[in-house]
Amino acid sequence: MRKHLPLSLVAIVIILFAFIPKEKPTLWLIGDSTVADGSGNNGLWGWGKFLHQFVDTNKINIRNYAQGGTSTRTFRTGGIWDKKLNKIGMWDSVFPNLKSGDYLLIQFGINDQSPVDDSTRSRGTLHGMGDDSVSIFNKITQKQETVHTYGWYIKQFIIEAKAKGVKVIVCSSIPKNSWKDGKLLRGENGFCEWALETAKQQAAYSIDLNNLIGDIYEKEGEKNVTEKYHIAKDNTHTVEAGAFLNASVVAKGIKSLKECKLRKYVL
Repeated sequence: MRKHLPLSLVAIVIILFAFIPKEKPTLWLIGDSTVADGSGNNGLWGWGKFLHQFVDTNKINIRNYAQGGTSTRTFRTGGIWDKKLNKIGMWDSVFPNLKSGDYLLIQFGINDQSPVDDSTRSRGTLHGMGDDSVSIFNKITQKQETVHTYGWYIKQFIIEAKAKGVKVIVCSSIPKNSWKDGKLLRGENGFCEWALETAKQQAAYSIDLNNLIGDIYEKEGEKNVTEKYHIAKDNTHTVEAGAFLNASVVAKGIKSLKECKLRKYVL
């Protein structure tokens, strides 16, 4: 005859399990210097430095692995050739630690426009989002390397993260402080469109940061944007006020993703 546990003991077990602390999910950030924490050199910061001010970090961790100088390609290959700069690791450090229930937020595109096979950084990717590739001799690593399209690299991040039960959000890159006839230049030569379209094709979430921030810039005007959010000699990176603004736009973008549970952590 099967013996049953007393109901009182069952209740105690249930209560004990209820008090076992649950591991918090993690929001992982990967990207370039416009996302990175940075060091505040010349007063320049990435928006990842300030995102915690818009997110309930009592309920979710934020791990910012964005690395200045990287593209989608070199973030995967570990291609910051100056090891003094590569202090926190890249995809090889992020991927093994991803777990089901986590979130991965991706923003690249600015450095992907660089040359594919120059002798200083060798970080560019092919334009587009198809399966095109080219074989090069990487002058820095002194090895053959197959270089793919920007969209191909974004797709690999999405596929690999989703295979571990991670929800992925792809952002178009922030706009540069570049203007023509009073209008902000947007789109990053197609890289913003390719990021968003790749996310759509791979059933990932997306935030059009380029246009969301661009709309704010145009309302404020070139003079105000240059004085408030940038420094005159740098049209790519933001000062603290610009990074804080961009972090707020990221948070609003997350909040707008109605089917993404990450939005519940936004303050």
